[in-house]
Amino acid sequence: MKTRKWRAFTFIEVIVSLSIVSISLLGLIRLHLISISMAEAAEVTSQAVLLAEEKIAETLALGYPKEGTKSGTVEKNALCLRWRTEVADLQSPQLTEADITGLRRICVEVDWKQGAGSKSLQMSTYVADRRLP
Repeated sequence: MKTRKWRAFTFIEVIVSLSIVSISLLGLIRLHLISISMAEAAEVTSQAVLLAEEKIAETLALGYPKEGTKSGTVEKNALCLRWRTEVADLQSPQLTEADITGLRRICVEVDWKQGAGSKSLQMSTYVADRRLP
């Protein structure tokens, strides 16, 4: 009498393969969560850059802006962005020696809360008095 030999996976082989698959899935899920948080951080940073550029453009639209500081808050997509614009005369020994006057620095700082901490972004540009000789 011939005995049949069943060819099939043993219980141990199935358990080992399931554990390998579950460990690799945990790693993939972790990578997915990291990519989501990085995408959110990039979106918030992009919004902050756009806000800073907008505030610089508003200040430059005035022509030669007056010295001073302005500040405010903007809420976008349940995110509170605080901004501060500072216009100040630019003074340095090199400019004084060259008899260059009428330069102003426009600096915009945007900050926001992200997670447990806070982040900030600073952009600046310079503008000259067009009435210079």
